Amino acid sequence: MINISIYSTLVRIGVDGNPQISPIPSAQKFFNQVFNELSDLNSLSHKEIQLPLLDLYTNQSDDENKNNAQRCLLCFISWEIEKVCLNLEKQFGATGGFTTRDLLPYVLDDDGRLQSKSSYQCYSLTILDSFDINQSSLSSWTSRKVKQHPGLSKFLLECGIYLLTDWAILNDTQPKQLERILSKFHSLTVTEIHQYKWLLQSYHTVYRAQRLQQRKSRKTSKCQPPNIEQLEQISDKLNNLSQGKYSYEYNNLMSQLQQLAGYLREYRIHVRGGSLAKESIDAADTNNNSSVSNIPAVNASENEAENQTSEFLKLYRPQFIECLDNALATVSEIRVKKIQRKDAIKAKKFLTALELFHCQGLSMTEIAKRIEMKAQFQVTRLLKLKELRADVTNELLLMLKSRVLELAINYYSVENLQVLESQINAALTEQVTNLIAEAEAEASSSRSEFNKSRFSSRLCEYLDSRKQ
Repeated sequence: MINISIYSTLVRIGVDGNPQISPIPSAQKFFNQVFNELSDLNSLSHKEIQLPLLDLYTNQSDDENKNNAQRCLLCFISWEIEKVCLNLEKQFGATGGFTTRDLLPYVLDDDGRLQSKSSYQCYSLTILDSFDINQSSLSSWTSRKVKQHPGLSKFLLECGIYLLTDWAILNDTQPKQLERILSKFHSLTVTEIHQYKWLLQSYHTVYRAQRLQQRKSRKTSKCQPPNIEQLEQISDKLNNLSQGKYSYEYNNLMSQLQQLAGYLREYRIHVRGGSLAKESIDAADTNNNSSVSNIPAVNASENEAENQTSEFLKLYRPQFIECLDNALATVSEIRVKKIQRKDAIKAKKFLTALELFHCQGLSMTEIAKRIEMKAQFQVTRLLKLKELRADVTNELLLMLKSRVLELAINYYSVENLQVLESQINAALTEQVTNLIAEAEAEASSSRSEFNKSRFSSRLCEYLDSRKQ
């Protein structure tokens, strides 16, 4: 049985800094009107209640009904925000030295009024306007958005808390990255690094491969610890990779995986400016050199290496921008032509929506109105931003790897190039990953805090040129 009162009562921060409950009479009255024909309202699920409220909020032309539906949903979100913060305190408060009171000011700023889209928007409204009921539940989406809030994330990092599971961290760490992190940041021995590389490769072969299959079938959820069967498979792979030099029983293997994830977590907190260090050693800079600058000059003196790297980067940086521009244009044109074959009007809407989102910083709901679509989720489906970024990533890496290797021929022998190729690939992958991560963070942030990423800036350049 659910508590329906959470749709008409708002959780807000009181004068003492603690959360307090404030009834919203207008929301209560509206809620009763909407569901007055249902005798057993408490038996409904939250989704069954939220569907009609979302429909009224999204499609209702009457401003009063629209605003009241919004208020009911914002009340629900306020309760969920408090729940997320309480859980964060329960999980990490003792370790990080914080309480719910420290977290709430970042994400609980709804004063109960219905504010204009042109004025400051509370974070609850940002959560609501980015929500797609076909992709998630409102509870899960709220939890995700709260944990992604830039201010909250930064605060937690300062407390030494990085909100990713061990298994997610292991999934998106590449063996080449691992070698650099363990050697330069943690100063592990060569033997230890080899052992952990084999461990990570074995983990990827089993756990990550199965995770990717789940994604393809859209059966994804939070990364869970590997089960006994997976651990046994990882142990077998590990034994084969190390030729019997390094193997664990599944119960010992779990602790080794957690140890490795711990090393990686420390590094990520470090590079993101958390409590382990004052500044990042790996952050992508505005000159687009990132880790590409760390590609060494083999068999060169220190001064020679420095000069070679400097000259190499002068040539590389414009290549990066050119490849990014070409990748954005190629992927966008393919997408436009694909849509055009089915619906020419829809193709124009796609380009308009792309510009409104990336260049003007409008929300999906605002874009839906501009291009005459009924709901924000239709815009989300039209743009398919995750797919767009993934396609750009693949195209950009292919172009860059070819260009960089061509440049490197002028500085390295053929023998050295064979050694450096994997380092170059790893460095480029890391840089492009940083670029796309920046774009993802921008896309998930509040539109009121819109600040163009490099991805958006170059995409807007392409969209402008397309009009000429």
